[in-house]
Amino acid sequence: MSYSHPESLRGHVAIVTGAAQGVGKGVAAALLERGAAVLVVDIQGDALQATTAELKEIGPAEMLVADLRAPDSARRIVASAVDAFGAVHGLVNNAIATNEPKRFVDITVDDLALGYEVGPRATFLLMQAVHPLMAAAGGGSIVNLGSGTGTGGEPKWGGYAAAKEGIRGLSKVAALEWGRDNIRVNVICPFAESDGVKLWKQFAPDDYAKAVRRVPMKRIGDVRTDVGALVAFLLGPDATFITGQTIHVDGGIGCFR
Repeated sequence: MSYSHPESLRGHVAIVTGAAQGVGKGVAAALLERGAAVLVVDIQGDALQATTAELKEIGPAEMLVADLRAPDSARRIVASAVDAFGAVHGLVNNAIATNEPKRFVDITVDDLALGYEVGPRATFLLMQAVHPLMAAAGGGSIVNLGSGTGTGGEPKWGGYAAAKEGIRGLSKVAALEWGRDNIRVNVICPFAESDGVKLWKQFAPDDYAKAVRRVPMKRIGDVRTDVGALVAFLLGPDATFITGQTIHVDGGIGCFR
């Protein structure tokens, strides 16, 4: 496969969370293809090890098994990236956790807490942890994962939507405050063959099929060539005046929300 800027991320170091599979794995592969070095992070040790072996066939990749709910996880992750590659130029907060879909009246406080701890809280702590490094280096780029489930709403996914919109709120504030440090913060909302979409397909196949029919591009996005390519662009030198944005990489389905 060829790219308009095949070496656009040469010399860059990125952290990607939730990278054992799905969107995170696709994003990591796309960054490596463009020359970046990547620390991939996930709680699923065996899956992460297998993924890292695949990624090392593309470029310099290292792994760290971490539970983002742990108080010291952000510090450990950033320190591991610096130990492995000497710097951190990009951060991709992809990890999220959720329970099975439930009606709003059945969602529990524990359901909300799970999404919050792995989503907004972990995103917040990792952003705080990388800020001093990026500011001292003259800048950096952060891409956080939102969802059309949050921006447009989706029945039975209240906890997930709340977590994703929390991430968007944090991202907007950080973009406003950190622009002076040349640190860009953007959100992407993908509609791709991610683990979340696969779960949705499993629990609500009729809704999934209906959504696919509504995609103007008439397909589901690819985690590597569609979502990963956008993340690579946002982390790279061609996006240095883009910050505070929410970009839907969804084949146009967001037009209907």
